[in-house]
Amino acid sequence: MERIDLVLGYPDLKIYQNSDFFSFSLDSIVLGNYSNIRLRDKKIVDFCTGNAIVPLILSRRCDKHIDAVEIQKPLYDLALKSVNENNLENRISVYCDDIKNFAKNNSDSYDLVLCNPPYFKVYDKSKQNLSLEKQIARHEIMLDLDSLCKSAKQILKEHGNFCLVHRSERLIEIINCLKKYELEPKRIKFVYEKKSKNSDLVLVEAQKKGSSGLIIDSPLIMYEEDGTETLEYSKLQKEVRK
Repeated sequence: MERIDLVLGYPDLKIYQNSDFFSFSLDSIVLGNYSNIRLRDKKIVDFCTGNAIVPLILSRRCDKHIDAVEIQKPLYDLALKSVNENNLENRISVYCDDIKNFAKNNSDSYDLVLCNPPYFKVYDKSKQNLSLEKQIARHEIMLDLDSLCKSAKQILKEHGNFCLVHRSERLIEIINCLKKYELEPKRIKFVYEKKSKNSDLVLVEAQKKGSSGLIIDSPLIMYEEDGTETLEYSKLQKEVRK
């Protein structure tokens, strides 16, 4: 069922969602809020944009034009509705395309690439009983990690940045794949539900042909041990509750 919601932490932003497809979650919020945007970044693109949650957040963090790419037509349609609902047609352009094709046609032209990609390998059992749309959003059916990193390298200018959010359990694989395509890891931020639990999500930023040197950022911890929200996580949500 299609509905319109507020974007977490941004009471002036509305977004179209559909429970039959794939609604945005914390990972997209982390990517949109914590990725670095440099003053020199002129061209920005969000791969696997879904309903355009990340470009919407970025539109409140910078004044740059943002391109967004989504391969699934139903999600592309939701992204267009979300952009139009917020009167951001002049700030965000949405394309229905395969990112591999989009990168090939826009080589060496972007300063910043962001992506919240499918997390799970095709053979993962969790894809059972999911709609095809949700399988494509969650599993590497149409886009695997290697193709993602290859496309990021292809579309980025030299010293352009690539930011992605992914499962922490795949971090070593992510780093190896980034380095395979001359994307040097520069910053890592782990996300924890609680201090006592293992990290499920990680934000990784890499630079095309960048020099070595990695920052392990302070973690985002969502809840205290008693179940109350941490101050940082609460700040992301407080405006929505007003």
